[in-house]
Amino acid sequence: MKMKKYLLIIVSILFYIQGCDNKFKTDELVVPNSGGGNISGDTVYVQLNPSWKGFNNPQDIFIGHDQFLYVADTDNNRVVMMNVAGQILSTLSIKHPISIAQDYKLNLLVCAECDIIDSTSNQVVTYSAVYKIDLVSVGHHMENATPIRLLPRQTDLSKPDRQYTAVTAFYDNTFYVARTGPDNSSIIDPDNSILKFVPKSMYGGGEGDTLLGRLPNILPVSGGLVTANQISSMTSFDERNINLVLTLTGTTNFKAQEWIYYISPIEEKYISGFSPGDSVAFAKPNRFDQPEGCALDPSENIFVVDAAKDSVFKFNSFGNELESFGGPQIFNQPHGVAFFDRTLYIADSGNNRILRFVLSTDIR
Repeated sequence: MKMKKYLLIIVSILFYIQGCDNKFKTDELVVPNSGGGNISGDTVYVQLNPSWKGFNNPQDIFIGHDQFLYVADTDNNRVVMMNVAGQILSTLSIKHPISIAQDYKLNLLVCAECDIIDSTSNQVVTYSAVYKIDLVSVGHHMENATPIRLLPRQTDLSKPDRQYTAVTAFYDNTFYVARTGPDNSSIIDPDNSILKFVPKSMYGGGEGDTLLGRLPNILPVSGGLVTANQISSMTSFDERNINLVLTLTGTTNFKAQEWIYYISPIEEKYISGFSPGDSVAFAKPNRFDQPEGCALDPSENIFVVDAAKDSVFKFNSFGNELESFGGPQIFNQPHGVAFFDRTLYIADSGNNRILRFVLSTDIR
């Protein structure tokens, strides 16, 4: 039965894609005014018309492996599933979602909030939370799904200031959750950490996921590289590895980083893919102010949205800056970014909308 559902999804997607033109039509375009515009280069990003409205402070946008778009419609307390034409297909009520990912079994992973009654005071306390949503079991009718809460556990309830800020999944359905908080004095369990979940099936345990614990060798507070200092977003590569790109809002000089998983005869750990000595724009100290989202395209170009600079930055896989653009005439505190089929999607949070952009070379 599950295989039939997967096939139905794939056939529907292929039918839609085969009906699309190879170029975007000029009547779909909005050319940004000169007050914002592109930072460099003759090839520029041009906005597609219309913008998608009806959202309230959307904090993230994600393109699933099922090729649907998922929006964390944060202040509307819902996750929205859309097709690439902008049609809303389904919604799911969930409190204050801020980050979305999807594993290769098409389960959604969502950082959000939950309300729990305190057993001592009998008062409702709001905690940061992480949910898993099985879309296949409900035929992608997301409104019928029952979110499974993975975090917080009972042992986490004594730390109400901890926040789960980002999630990303890998090829083997393991996934990471970024956690932030004010207490980072503990060597064993600081607030600023990355938590690793693995499928129970890896160990012959059946369905579900197991929290293995914190990733080691990552500093909770640091001004340098390979730190979990207030992680705001994470994204994995569409390859058989566990490398990732992430953004941070803590007091570090490098607020966007690429981590490569390094294995030697004596150790395994994450190392930085770039360093200031490489003299590339991506690794330039203090390049970003408040980066809130990151994404990759099939060429492994890196996109970073900076809420404080109202801009989106693009770098190639070598760390060189390409067609970056933005400004307050275009964006207002953008938080999310995604890429699919030559189209760049931005969660323009402060303007309560989703914007789409294409390169000028893809216009006819």
